[in-house]
Formats: sequence, structure tokens, C-alpha cells
Amino acid sequence: MQYKLLIVDDDKALVKMLENYFTMKNYDVRIAATGEDALEKCQDRTDLILLDINMPDMDGLEVCRQIRNKVSCPILFLTARVEEQDRVNGLLSGGDDYILKPFSLKELEARIIAHLNREERWQRNTKYCSHNGMMIDYTAREVEVEGVTIGLTKTEYAIIEFLSMHPGQVFDREQIYERICGCDAEGDSRSVTELVRRIRKKLAEHTQRDYIETVWGVGYKWIN
Repeated sequence: MQYKLLIVDDDKALVKMLENYFTMKNYDVRIAATGEDALEKCQDRTDLILLDINMPDMDGLEVCRQIRNKVSCPILFLTARVEEQDRVNGLLSGGDDYILKPFSLKELEARIIAHLNREERWQRNTKYCSHNGMMIDYTAREVEVEGVTIGLTKTEYAIIEFLSMHPGQVFDREQIYERICGCDAEGDSRSVTELVRRIRKKLAEHTQRDYIETVWGVGYKWIN
């Protein structure tokens, strides 16, 4: 299978290097130099997106938020930003990984393969789960409450998926962060607190039930 890779970056030299490398590795590579171009090109089937944060016309975080309304494929940020809050913001905007420049092409390729393999495992596992008025489609990665589809970012959905698959089991923030971002992910587990808050806010618009319980001093668990 030839994977479709969308590279969004205005650094022509870097883009050319990535295009040559991944074309040689048999990827179908497409290029976007602006956020608007990325939003247009991602409407075609895309398996993974490499996205720079420092875009000329639209901040990469905003591009990510808008792309998330169109696709659910993995989004990996490529950026020279190193501040902790930048990494947290990238995750909260719907990104799946954060690669700091300069980077190793072999490491980047390994992370891409890991994300693509994870996507395939999810697609093979056709499962539905019902919890007190909530329906979770683990294949489509969609959540419905009282028949209404909830607009979740991919990371928000990943938390619901992980916790709902382990009902009653308590996980701390570090365990949840590692599960949804990977053991070697760059970032901060404190972002899990903000993600859970956002999930609760979205669910509260459609139900008074609380599906995620805070276990004070420990972490979170899914309520049956």
C-alpha cells in the first residue's frame, strides 16, 4: 500500500529534502507551502500530515484545528519551537506528535511508521461500545451522546477511547499521556488535565452524566 503524505512547510530546502526522501521510500508525497493550501489539499485522502507551526499566512496550530474538522489522520508537528507551552498547545490543537528541528530522517520515518501502524490497527478493530446514553464507534473514532455526534479532536477522542476500554481502572496523567502520545513523546502530561476539562465541557452540552471521574491525588477513571 502506498501511503499519502502531506508536507506543510514554507521552508523550500527542507520540503525538497523530505519530498525526495519519502518519495524514495515509496510514499505518495504532496506539498503545501501555506495553511490555505494545506486546507485545500487535505480534502483528498491523506494518511498522515507533517505540519510546520511557523506558517506565513496562518499559524500552524490554527491550521491543525481547521484540518481536524476535515480529517482524522495523524498530524505530526515539525518545528524549531522548544518551549513547553508550545508542545502543550500543539497537542491541544489536535496534533499527535511533536518533532523538533533539526531532526533525524530515520527517527522521523520511524515515528511516521508507528503512527500509520497504529491507524491500521484501529481500522481493523471494528467495535462499538455503549455507556449510559453514549455510543463509541472505535472504528470511525466517533462518540455520540443521546444520538448527537460530539465534535472531538483526535487527542480528546483518544482519551475517551483509552479510558472507556478500561472501565473502573484508575490511570494517572503520565500513563494517559504516554498512551495517547507515545512513551517518547515530547510534551507535558499536565495537558491531560486540560483535555479532560474540554471533554467534560463538550459532553455537558448534551448530558448531565459524568463519564470520567477524577480520583483526587491519583488520576482519572471511566465510570460504567
